[in-house]
Amino acid sequence: RRQLCPVHLLRSDRHLMTKPLLELIGVEKSFGANHVLRGVDIDVAPGRSLVILGGSGSGKSVMLKNALGLMTPDAGKIVFDGEDVTHDQGKEREAMRARVGMLFQSGALFDSLTVWENVAFRLLNADKMKRSDAKDQAIETLKKVRLGASVADLRPAEISGGMQKRVALARAIITKPDLIFFDEPTTGLDPITADAINDLIIEQVKALGAAAVSITHDMASARKVADEIAMLYEGKIIWRGPASEIDHSGNDHVDQFVHGRADGPIQPA
Repeated sequence: RRQLCPVHLLRSDRHLMTKPLLELIGVEKSFGANHVLRGVDIDVAPGRSLVILGGSGSGKSVMLKNALGLMTPDAGKIVFDGEDVTHDQGKEREAMRARVGMLFQSGALFDSLTVWENVAFRLLNADKMKRSDAKDQAIETLKKVRLGASVADLRPAEISGGMQKRVALARAIITKPDLIFFDEPTTGLDPITADAINDLIIEQVKALGAAAVSITHDMASARKVADEIAMLYEGKIIWRGPASEIDHSGNDHVDQFVHGRADGPIQPA
């Protein structure tokens, strides 16, 4: 029998005085006979960093797309800053997205744009900011991720993978978002560069006081950036707790995943 975490018992560890900024309540999503999300309950409050673990095909990306409004749940609710945004479209949905930053797994930089144009993409296209003002703001934001003005006019192909990830982080934080999603932020990076990215994530999330939700397979990253860790398995959150307790979860699925063992209740994909 699968071991489930008594999520309600963890509430005392999650800043009782701080209302969640984002809540997924009983979220379900299917594609034909494939039931990907089977009642996901998760929340994160301002100033808190939540890391979600899960193997390939566990539903992490689908959960993220539902939270962002790129998909609509078949059942359940998405609540942002106390408002039910599950079925919001148009201006209402855009108002939410304006308060959200996103660091994509591959960085997702535009090859045809310069570094500063990538960082200032929203300022230029959604906010219609003057190019000179947007460039100034992009350069200031690049400094926050330890990149100098000398890279601003380069193309993504002209800088290293680690620098590209920093540029993507700068783009995610330039509008000072209230909520930031990190999708596999250290994928493809060597351990030293990955650790530097983790440090920058921690620094910028704290500086903004933002709520942060990260999806990762990188346990070193999860241990470092998380206040709390949750595990998604077969479309449900089966464990959630402080990052310091991940090695003592009492859950066979979590233990197998954390220690990367082939033997256990989770079958290799």
